Amino acid sequence: MELKATEYEVADGIATIYLSRPERMNAWTGRMHTEYRYLLARADDDGDVRAIVVTGRGRGFCVGGDAKALEGHVQKGGYDPGTSEEIAMPGFGTAPEFDASFAYHFGLRKPVVAAINGPAAGVGLALACFADLRFAVPGARLTTAHGKLNLPAEYGLSWLLPRLCGLARANDLLLTSRVFTTDEAERLGIINGLFAVDELLPQVYAYVRNMIETVSPNALRTTRWQVYRDLHRDVASSVIDSEALLNQMMREPDYREGVAAFVEKRKPNWEG
Repeated sequence: MELKATEYEVADGIATIYLSRPERMNAWTGRMHTEYRYLLARADDDGDVRAIVVTGRGRGFCVGGDAKALEGHVQKGGYDPGTSEEIAMPGFGTAPEFDASFAYHFGLRKPVVAAINGPAAGVGLALACFADLRFAVPGARLTTAHGKLNLPAEYGLSWLLPRLCGLARANDLLLTSRVFTTDEAERLGIINGLFAVDELLPQVYAYVRNMIETVSPNALRTTRWQVYRDLHRDVASSVIDSEALLNQMMREPDYREGVAAFVEKRKPNWEG
Protein backbone atom coordinates (compact mmCIF):
# COMPACT_ATOMS: atom_id res chain seq x y z
CA MET A 1 0.00 0.00 0.00
CA GLU A 2 1.24 3.50 -0.83
CA LEU A 3 1.51 5.48 2.41
CA LYS A 4 0.20 9.03 2.18
CA ALA A 5 -0.95 9.74 5.75
CA THR A 6 1.39 7.54 7.79
CA GLU A 7 5.02 6.39 7.96
CA TYR A 8 6.54 3.13 9.16
CA GLU A 9 9.90 2.07 10.59
CA VAL A 10 11.27 -1.08 12.24
CA ALA A 11 14.39 -1.15 14.42
CA ASP A 12 15.52 -3.34 17.33
CA GLY A 13 12.32 -5.37 17.28
CA ILE A 14 10.10 -2.28 17.55
CA ALA A 15 7.78 -1.09 14.77
CA THR A 16 6.98 2.63 14.84
CA ILE A 17 3.83 3.89 13.15
CA TYR A 18 3.83 7.64 12.56
CA LEU A 19 0.59 9.51 11.96
CA SER A 20 1.95 11.80 9.27
CA ARG A 21 -0.17 14.77 8.28
CA PRO A 22 1.84 17.34 10.25
CA GLU A 23 0.42 20.29 8.31
CA ARG A 24 -3.01 19.28 9.71
CA MET A 25 -1.74 18.28 13.17
CA ASN A 26 -2.30 14.68 12.05
CA ALA A 27 -6.07 15.10 11.82
CA TRP A 28 -7.79 11.76 11.26
CA THR A 29 -9.19 10.77 7.86
CA GLY A 30 -10.47 7.59 6.27
CA ARG A 31 -7.18 7.32 4.42
CA MET A 32 -5.21 7.53 7.68
CA HIS A 33 -7.44 4.90 9.30
CA THR A 34 -6.97 2.58 6.31
CA GLU A 35 -3.18 2.96 6.37
CA TYR A 36 -3.03 2.66 10.16
CA ARG A 37 -4.84 -0.67 10.13
CA TYR A 38 -2.68 -1.91 7.26
CA LEU A 39 0.48 -1.06 9.23
CA LEU A 40 -0.83 -2.62 12.44
CA ALA A 41 -1.50 -5.85 10.55
CA ARG A 42 1.95 -5.66 8.96
CA ALA A 43 3.65 -5.23 12.33
CA ASP A 44 1.54 -7.88 14.03
CA ASP A 45 2.42 -10.42 11.32
CA ASP A 46 6.15 -9.58 11.24
CA GLY A 47 8.16 -12.14 13.19
CA ASP A 48 10.95 -9.60 13.72
CA VAL A 49 8.60 -7.14 15.48
CA ARG A 50 8.01 -7.58 19.21
CA ALA A 51 6.18 -4.34 20.03
CA ILE A 52 4.53 -1.36 18.30
CA VAL A 53 4.94 2.35 19.06
CA VAL A 54 2.42 4.89 17.71
CA THR A 55 3.26 8.58 17.57
CA GLY A 56 2.69 11.68 15.47
CA ARG A 57 4.87 13.71 13.13
CA GLY A 58 5.29 17.40 13.86
CA ARG A 59 3.66 19.19 16.79
CA GLY A 60 0.58 17.02 17.25
CA PHE A 61 -0.38 13.44 18.00
CA CYS A 62 -3.85 13.54 16.39
CA VAL A 63 -6.29 16.42 16.84
CA GLY A 64 -9.34 14.35 15.92
CA GLY A 65 -11.42 14.20 12.78
CA ASP A 66 -10.24 16.41 9.93
CA ALA A 67 -12.39 19.54 9.56
CA LYS A 68 -13.02 18.81 5.89
CA ALA A 69 -14.17 15.30 6.77
CA LEU A 70 -16.52 16.73 9.41
CA GLU A 71 -17.99 19.08 6.83
CA GLY A 72 -18.36 16.14 4.48
CA HIS A 73 -20.51 14.31 7.03
CA VAL A 74 -22.82 17.34 7.13
CA GLN A 75 -23.12 17.42 3.35
CA LYS A 76 -23.80 13.68 3.17
CA GLY A 77 -26.37 13.87 5.94
CA GLY A 78 -24.70 11.21 8.10
CA TYR A 79 -21.52 9.47 9.15
CA ASP A 80 -19.15 8.20 6.47
CA PRO A 81 -15.98 6.51 7.84
CA GLY A 82 -14.20 6.97 4.52
CA THR A 83 -12.94 3.38 4.50
CA SER A 84 -13.64 0.49 2.15
CA GLU A 85 -14.77 -3.06 2.88
CA GLU A 86 -11.27 -4.26 1.94
CA ILE A 87 -9.68 -2.54 4.95
CA ALA A 88 -7.15 -4.64 6.91
CA MET A 89 -8.47 -6.50 9.96
CA PRO A 90 -5.64 -6.54 12.53
CA GLY A 91 -6.56 -8.16 15.84
CA PHE A 92 -9.84 -9.58 14.56
CA GLY A 93 -10.66 -13.19 15.42
CA THR A 94 -8.99 -13.28 18.86
CA ALA A 95 -12.24 -12.74 20.77
CA PRO A 96 -15.68 -11.56 19.58
CA GLU A 97 -15.66 -8.61 21.97
CA PHE A 98 -12.55 -7.21 20.23
CA ASP A 99 -13.95 -7.39 16.69
CA ALA A 100 -14.78 -3.71 16.15
CA SER A 101 -13.06 -0.48 15.14
CA PHE A 102 -10.26 0.39 17.56
CA ALA A 103 -11.27 -2.47 19.89
CA TYR A 104 -9.20 -4.58 17.50
CA HIS A 105 -6.12 -3.28 19.35
CA PHE A 106 -6.95 -5.68 22.17
CA GLY A 107 -6.80 -8.65 19.81
CA LEU A 108 -3.27 -7.91 18.57
CA ARG A 109 -0.50 -10.33 19.47
CA LYS A 110 1.94 -7.56 20.39
CA PRO A 111 1.80 -4.62 22.83
CA VAL A 112 1.08 -1.12 21.55
CA VAL A 113 2.59 1.94 23.23
CA ALA A 114 1.41 5.47 22.41
CA ALA A 115 4.00 8.27 22.44
CA ILE A 116 1.77 11.34 22.64
CA ASN A 117 3.98 14.10 21.25
CA GLY A 118 1.32 16.83 21.18
CA PRO A 119 -2.42 17.55 21.26
CA ALA A 120 -4.89 14.67 21.02
CA ALA A 121 -8.64 15.09 20.64
CA GLY A 122 -11.67 12.96 19.88
CA VAL A 123 -10.67 9.94 17.84
CA GLY A 124 -7.01 10.85 18.49
CA LEU A 125 -7.56 10.53 22.23
CA ALA A 126 -9.45 7.27 21.71
CA LEU A 127 -6.57 5.89 19.65
CA ALA A 128 -4.12 6.71 22.45
CA CYS A 129 -6.39 5.17 25.08
CA PHE A 130 -6.64 1.90 23.16
CA ALA A 131 -2.85 1.54 23.44
CA ASP A 132 -1.63 -0.65 26.29
CA LEU A 133 0.58 2.13 27.67
CA ARG A 134 0.74 5.89 27.12
CA PHE A 135 3.67 8.27 27.53
CA ALA A 136 3.47 11.96 26.64
CA VAL A 137 5.13 15.35 26.58
CA PRO A 138 4.15 17.75 29.39
CA GLY A 139 1.51 20.38 28.76
CA ALA A 140 -0.08 18.87 25.65
CA ARG A 141 -3.80 19.59 25.36
CA LEU A 142 -6.29 16.71 25.35
CA THR A 143 -10.06 16.62 24.97
CA THR A 144 -12.84 14.17 24.25
CA ALA A 145 -14.22 16.96 22.01
CA HIS A 146 -17.45 15.21 20.97
CA GLY A 147 -19.97 17.15 23.05
CA LYS A 148 -19.17 20.47 21.39
CA LEU A 149 -20.00 18.92 18.01
CA ASN A 150 -23.30 17.33 19.12
CA LEU A 151 -21.75 13.88 18.93
CA PRO A 152 -21.69 10.88 21.30
CA ALA A 153 -18.49 9.82 23.04
CA GLU A 154 -16.38 8.43 20.21
CA TYR A 155 -15.01 4.97 19.54
CA GLY A 156 -15.40 3.45 22.98
CA LEU A 157 -14.17 6.38 25.09
CA SER A 158 -17.27 5.92 27.30
CA TRP A 159 -15.99 2.39 28.03
CA LEU A 160 -12.28 3.21 28.20
CA LEU A 161 -12.08 6.31 30.37
CA PRO A 162 -14.06 4.95 33.38
CA ARG A 163 -11.69 1.98 33.41
CA LEU A 164 -8.60 4.17 33.14
CA CYS A 165 -9.43 6.87 35.67
CA GLY A 166 -12.70 5.97 37.45
CA LEU A 167 -16.32 6.90 36.79
CA ALA A 168 -16.45 10.33 38.45
CA ARG A 169 -13.32 11.62 36.73
CA ALA A 170 -14.29 10.06 33.40
CA ASN A 171 -17.70 11.72 33.57
CA ASP A 172 -16.02 15.08 34.12
CA LEU A 173 -14.03 14.62 30.91
CA LEU A 174 -16.85 13.06 28.90
CA LEU A 175 -19.80 15.23 29.91
CA THR A 176 -18.00 18.57 29.61
CA SER A 177 -15.66 17.82 26.67
CA ARG A 178 -13.31 20.23 28.44
CA VAL A 179 -9.65 20.61 27.57
CA PHE A 180 -7.21 19.03 30.01
CA THR A 181 -3.46 18.58 29.79
CA THR A 182 -1.20 15.57 29.78
CA ASP A 183 0.00 16.66 33.24
CA GLU A 184 -3.54 16.28 34.60
CA ALA A 185 -3.94 13.05 32.61
CA GLU A 186 -0.89 11.62 34.38
CA ARG A 187 -2.38 12.52 37.78
CA LEU A 188 -5.65 10.85 36.73
CA GLY A 189 -3.83 7.67 35.75
CA ILE A 190 -4.48 7.97 32.00
CA ILE A 191 -0.83 8.69 31.17
CA ASN A 192 1.98 6.41 32.41
CA GLY A 193 4.73 9.03 32.30
CA LEU A 194 5.83 12.43 30.98
CA PHE A 195 9.03 13.24 29.10
CA ALA A 196 10.37 16.36 27.39
CA VAL A 197 9.79 16.55 23.64
CA ASP A 198 13.32 15.54 22.68
CA GLU A 199 13.30 12.72 25.24
CA LEU A 200 9.88 11.22 24.52
CA LEU A 201 10.76 8.68 21.82
CA PRO A 202 14.18 7.72 23.28
CA GLN A 203 12.55 7.07 26.67
CA VAL A 204 9.66 5.15 25.13
CA TYR A 205 12.05 3.01 23.08
CA ALA A 206 14.17 2.31 26.18
CA TYR A 207 11.03 1.26 28.10
CA VAL A 208 9.84 -0.99 25.27
CA ARG A 209 13.25 -2.55 24.69
CA ASN A 210 13.48 -3.46 28.37
CA MET A 211 9.98 -4.96 28.22
CA ILE A 212 10.64 -7.15 25.19
CA GLU A 213 14.05 -8.24 26.49
CA THR A 214 12.85 -9.27 29.94
CA VAL A 215 9.37 -10.64 29.13
CA SER A 216 8.81 -13.52 26.73
CA PRO A 217 6.74 -12.95 23.56
CA ASN A 218 4.07 -15.45 24.59
CA ALA A 219 3.81 -14.00 28.10
CA LEU A 220 3.25 -10.54 26.64
CA ARG A 221 0.67 -11.82 24.17
CA THR A 222 -1.17 -13.98 26.68
CA THR A 223 -1.17 -11.40 29.48
CA ARG A 224 -2.62 -8.71 27.18
CA TRP A 225 -5.45 -11.01 26.18
CA GLN A 226 -6.06 -11.96 29.83
CA VAL A 227 -6.29 -8.30 30.86
CA TYR A 228 -8.78 -7.30 28.18
CA ARG A 229 -10.89 -10.46 28.36
CA ASP A 230 -11.06 -10.21 32.14
CA LEU A 231 -12.60 -6.75 31.90
CA HIS A 232 -15.72 -8.53 30.64
CA ARG A 233 -16.10 -11.36 33.13
CA ASP A 234 -16.07 -12.53 36.75
CA VAL A 235 -12.99 -13.16 38.88
CA ALA A 236 -13.53 -16.93 39.14
CA SER A 237 -13.40 -17.29 35.34
CA SER A 238 -10.17 -15.28 35.36
CA VAL A 239 -8.55 -17.54 37.96
CA ILE A 240 -9.65 -20.77 36.25
CA ASP A 241 -8.37 -19.54 32.88
CA SER A 242 -5.05 -18.43 34.38
CA GLU A 243 -4.51 -21.87 35.94
CA ALA A 244 -5.06 -23.57 32.57
CA LEU A 245 -2.65 -21.13 30.90
CA LEU A 246 -0.08 -21.70 33.66
CA ASN A 247 -0.10 -25.44 33.03
CA GLN A 248 0.19 -24.89 29.28
CA MET A 249 2.94 -22.25 29.30
CA MET A 250 5.15 -24.10 31.78
CA ARG A 251 5.67 -26.73 29.06
CA GLU A 252 7.09 -24.19 26.62
CA PRO A 253 10.83 -23.70 25.93
CA ASP A 254 10.64 -20.05 27.00
CA TYR A 255 9.57 -21.12 30.50
CA ARG A 256 12.74 -23.21 30.83
CA GLU A 257 14.77 -20.33 29.42
CA GLY A 258 13.18 -17.85 31.83
CA VAL A 259 14.01 -20.04 34.82
CA ALA A 260 17.58 -20.60 33.59
CA ALA A 261 18.14 -16.88 33.03
CA PHE A 262 16.75 -16.10 36.50
CA VAL A 263 19.02 -18.65 38.18
CA GLU A 264 22.07 -17.63 36.14
CA LYS A 265 21.34 -13.90 36.61
CA ARG A 266 21.46 -13.06 32.89
CA LYS A 267 19.18 -11.75 30.16
CA PRO A 268 16.92 -14.41 28.62
CA ASN A 269 17.18 -15.49 24.98
CA TRP A 270 13.53 -15.89 24.04
CA GLU A 271 12.47 -18.23 21.24
CA GLY A 272 9.03 -16.62 20.91
